[in-house]
Amino acid sequence: MTGIASQFFIFLIIWWLVLFAVLPWGIRRQESGDIGHDPGAPANPMLLKKALITTVVATVIWGAYFIASHYLGFSILELSGIERPA
Repeated sequence: MTGIASQFFIFLIIWWLVLFAVLPWGIRRQESGDIGHDPGAPANPMLLKKALITTVVATVIWGAYFIASHYLGFSILELSGIERPA
């Protein structure tokens, strides 16, 4: 898994996982009691800020994975007990 496409998809998976961890940060419910408004909807979701935080955190995690796999020889296959094909 050293190709550019593989690394991109690994980053994409990490990004989505981090996004779901970051989304609940700082959520405050709407105080509006108007008809048709969901009372659980956030008043200000701050999606751009959360996307930027997600990108920074995911880049750090992916960078640690990239260094561990390319320079230190770490392999996910070794952790799972699967032998690499010769």
